[in-house]
Amino acid sequence: MTNPLLDTTSLPRFGEIQAEHVIPAVRQVIAQHRRQLDELLVGPVGSFDALVPAVEEMSHELSRIWSPVSHLQSVRNDAAFRAAYNEALPLLSQHGTEVAQNEKLQKAFEAVAAALGEQDAEAQHSLVSQALRDFRLAGVDLPSAQKDRFREVARELATLQAAFEQQLQDASDAWGYHTINIQTLQGLSEQSLARAARQAADRELQGWYLTLDYPNYHAVMTHAENRLLRETFYRAWVTRASDMGEHPEWDNSANIERILALRHELAELTGFASYAEYSLATKMAPSVGEVTQFLRELAARSRATAEAELADIRGIAEHPLKPWDVAFYQEKLKQARFAVSDELLRQYFPADRVIEGLFELAGRLFGLTLERRDDVAAWHASVDYYVVRDSAGEAIGGFYTDLYARTGKRGGAWIDECIVRKKLGGEAVLPVGYLVCNFSPPAEHSPSLLSHDELVTLFHEFGHMLHHLLTRVDYPSIAGINGVPWDAVELPSQFLENFAWHYEVLERTSGHHETGEPLPRDLFDKLDRSRTFGAGLAMLRQLEFALFDFRLHTEYAPGTTELLALLREVRDEVAVIAHPDYNRFPHSFSHIFGGGYSAGYYSYKWAEVLAADAFEAFIEEGVFNPDTASRFRREILEIGGSRDIMQAFIAFRGRRPSIDALLKQCGIAA
Repeated sequence: MTNPLLDTTSLPRFGEIQAEHVIPAVRQVIAQHRRQLDELLVGPVGSFDALVPAVEEMSHELSRIWSPVSHLQSVRNDAAFRAAYNEALPLLSQHGTEVAQNEKLQKAFEAVAAALGEQDAEAQHSLVSQALRDFRLAGVDLPSAQKDRFREVARELATLQAAFEQQLQDASDAWGYHTINIQTLQGLSEQSLARAARQAADRELQGWYLTLDYPNYHAVMTHAENRLLRETFYRAWVTRASDMGEHPEWDNSANIERILALRHELAELTGFASYAEYSLATKMAPSVGEVTQFLRELAARSRATAEAELADIRGIAEHPLKPWDVAFYQEKLKQARFAVSDELLRQYFPADRVIEGLFELAGRLFGLTLERRDDVAAWHASVDYYVVRDSAGEAIGGFYTDLYARTGKRGGAWIDECIVRKKLGGEAVLPVGYLVCNFSPPAEHSPSLLSHDELVTLFHEFGHMLHHLLTRVDYPSIAGINGVPWDAVELPSQFLENFAWHYEVLERTSGHHETGEPLPRDLFDKLDRSRTFGAGLAMLRQLEFALFDFRLHTEYAPGTTELLALLREVRDEVAVIAHPDYNRFPHSFSHIFGGGYSAGYYSYKWAEVLAADAFEAFIEEGVFNPDTASRFRREILEIGGSRDIMQAFIAFRGRRPSIDALLKQCGIAA
């Protein structure tokens, strides 16, 4: 087989996949699926088994071919590959909308829905119900001209959203800070300085060079004594990909306006008043009003705490507080109040030891063992692959880890599907995923050392990975994270974060990088006492993002909505920290303009309520209680989109979720 993308018999052949393989593979599979679908719908299709497995197989095959392409575009700096990816996006969008607007296919699913009885599996009912909903959301019932317009809008949106992320990456990669004066970098850790020295040497420069990725940005904002340096990094960070940035050629302003206009048009085409309403059709939250009320209630109940925290920070600042001062003085206050610092904690969390401890936790909770494989092709030398086995030693899936920041790699942390679980027609395919972070990479003679915040991030992403891997659903469209309402998909990830705050876990997830000594109990106690430190400010920051996103997609009107004016309104209502006029936060808000969180950023807080309440059960019944863990696995992690998520939560918890558990966890009076 000459095109490695077309080989779906094993893991992706990452060592062989090149840009020239992308378009031929996509075109071939789409053409093949069009023929198969036409043949499938020649006559009446009245039964689930006669229709659904064939449709699921086609979707699964296309996903397997596209997944490595989409992934490589995010993690590999390759202009030719990016061009091939961008060329393929409209083809995939066109095909996806074609299928979703296929009236014969819709009628076939309606016939299947009518034929399903009470005795049929809940998963079958859920799959068919979601498929019929998605036909409606794709405009299947629209007149021909409006259908055509929907396809054009969807195709252009796919291209623009990719362009938004690519321009953000290019603008970030193009910026750097070079100095030959070590005093300029006073306060930064040895790990940060060593990395900056390597970056300078790679560019044949003397001294130190800091790139604009999150590990460097966070290090400067939190630890740099040089206030001008902090301001320089702050300005660079909040003006990325904007008219105020150093590289206005990658200004995302036009992309943002066009994305918003197209989303609004798509919503109107399908009979919704706003894109927020359209978005909620697939979510757990029942209405625009309820989401807005939820966010504002959380903000109101958190504000006094946040204001008190900010007053404490102002109390130790040496000058009037600016946004680039907050993290720096907050860290100083934390050290003074709790005698614990990020840099001290970091010494105990070498990345390899954290991974070992995290996998041990998965074994303790869910009976899993994880085994590294050295014979699996990957896209970078730092990538590892793990096979996951159950308590009987049977393989249930696998995943890649790509943990370290590098130029050309998308920022942030995420998981994605490589292969979705499938069991159809006697063939079983195990799930495989990608787990990606952007930690500071190891040096020649020293490991990558994680802050506790980064450790929590790793636990978060691994929670998503468990959701993907532990599914017991056989149909790909509702297996793992598929078919799960977007405002509930963060439940497993935010749930697992809680274990990063338990000494029994951290004791086995730590080992001083020089002595191997686990995290001392007294140091953990200081860390634990600091858990809610800054929680009010952190809460308002997330609510600011969420309310801006939701109001933007609720209130947008073409030609009249002013992005920055709306942002100011939201900040006036929610934020306690004032930002300068040059702040262009929306231009790098890839979650909503490039990712899947448009009109859905509130999902983090919505799901955090579920996660905090779910973890309360572990506190009540025993953090490592096997029966509680088994119930959580059975009722939440295994079900994918096969059940109503609220009913699943009630089955686990015995009642509906309460907001009070989250407020308690954050140290905010309930």
